[in-house]
Amino acid sequence: MKRTPKKLPSLANGFLCLVMEYILQRIKTLNEYCVICDEKHVFECSLLKPCVCTRTLCVFSFQTLGVMADAAEAIATDSDVVDLLIAMANAAVCSSRKDVIFDPYPSIVDPRNPSLLALDSKNKNHDQVQKIMRVIVGCRQAAIEGKGTHLKADMDRQNSCAFPLMQWILASNRSHIVLLPPERRIVSMKTQYQFLMVSSPPAKEHAFQKAKSSHGSIYAFHGSAIENWHSIVRKGLLNASGTKFQMHGAAYGKGIYLSPLSSVSCGYTRGNYGKVQEDQQCKGLVGRNNLICMALCEVISHEIKKSGDIWVCPVEDHVCTRFFFVYEGSGNATNVDTRNSDTQKEINRAVSIRRMLKATTT
Repeated sequence: MKRTPKKLPSLANGFLCLVMEYILQRIKTLNEYCVICDEKHVFECSLLKPCVCTRTLCVFSFQTLGVMADAAEAIATDSDVVDLLIAMANAAVCSSRKDVIFDPYPSIVDPRNPSLLALDSKNKNHDQVQKIMRVIVGCRQAAIEGKGTHLKADMDRQNSCAFPLMQWILASNRSHIVLLPPERRIVSMKTQYQFLMVSSPPAKEHAFQKAKSSHGSIYAFHGSAIENWHSIVRKGLLNASGTKFQMHGAAYGKGIYLSPLSSVSCGYTRGNYGKVQEDQQCKGLVGRNNLICMALCEVISHEIKKSGDIWVCPVEDHVCTRFFFVYEGSGNATNVDTRNSDTQKEINRAVSIRRMLKATTT
């Protein structure tokens, strides 16, 4: 989507009308600007959540002075959401493709010397991030098992940058992610890790609904390696065909690859991340390197290229994530067909719940 520039309305109708017009204009595009400096984000993307940009002064203000920290804390509060975001970041920075997919790269102020950046997006050091991530994963797992005393204190003792990096992982997430309670899950997906995932800003969602009213919509799965989701939840689901982000071939054309069958999308979830810290007895999502991730997307029916059970949508704005599913190993993934009438009933029920959850958490 094209960015909307800021512009001051005319004073012709009076000052109060000017203020109201400006507020209405900005509300629709707040996600495109830094919450501190109010300048456009350095990276090109248009997602739901506002966040702090990567400029040094804004990073310092957010991390050291706590500017807008209260707003960032609301982005991810559920423990499973926290663990999911940590697992995504860990997989990305441990991947053989980390130079491409660990993006955006964090900017972290050095707690021992606030005038310096311990992690700088202009001078990337993936080995250092991997070292810090091992501390985060270890302390988080200890907290889950009840062995830790205080998460921040435990992290600070091992690496002073661990807690600031975890804060960045949570605050830089620009998608709305909420764990679905047991009574509201899609039963046929057969996993306890089911999340509401909404990433479209109001302008994109409005355009999507307008296209939907003209052409209708269908539901399909999109599978991608967990290492890729670190970038996706911050930049959106993009058409990677012909770009450095492409992992698989484009035999069926350029676009976002989808399928009505979860088993087909599951085939696209295998990653290239290296050995990460993992305990086979660990609880929850953090610390595992065998996670399978799939999104259930709503797709505008118009212009989809269908080749059997492989569908390709060439228009990015015609694909919106709605739900997200995580499995521990591909052997546990289920086979669901969105064209099945019973599955459609389950999805429609979940969609009504999605609207209710979104209304109560925004």
